[in-house]
Amino acid sequence: MPHASGANADGAKPMQYVFTTKKLTRYQFPTHTADLVIDRTQASCSEVFVVVLHPNQAPPLHKHDDMEQIFHVFAGYGILTIGEAKQQISVKAGDVVRVPIDTWHSIRAEGDTDLKYLSVDCFGTTQPKAEPTWDEHIRVVCRQQGWDFSKVVIPGGGGSSAK
Repeated sequence: MPHASGANADGAKPMQYVFTTKKLTRYQFPTHTADLVIDRTQASCSEVFVVVLHPNQAPPLHKHDDMEQIFHVFAGYGILTIGEAKQQISVKAGDVVRVPIDTWHSIRAEGDTDLKYLSVDCFGTTQPKAEPTWDEHIRVVCRQQGWDFSKVVIPGGGGSSAK
């Protein structure tokens, strides 16, 4: 069956239930890659992206005060660093990781293969007002880390990374 497209009779865009993982907007950070699948503007309380960490790559230790995160690891293995005590836990393909709201965390790829996981950000009942889109959130992250947003975003540069 085809994906829903076009507008309803009232001109409103139809509800989208299925999202492709091809030709996604890629965010190539110095520490990892994220391919945006579902922007927070396309859902009521979540967003989804695929993260790829090359061997020994890890995003900076960070926390989110507005969301819980769920990671489904589907390739590779790594080390999750989590909590105030910076506990280290091994993760591998098939594992699901839960990062509670306001919890310090980072994940590092180990070995000689990429670590790949689906990340689902869960906002509760409302989307963040200060960062209403994924791009706005990434602009803030880039400012905090000293990264150039214009060099991070690669429209249509991602997708099919779930292979």
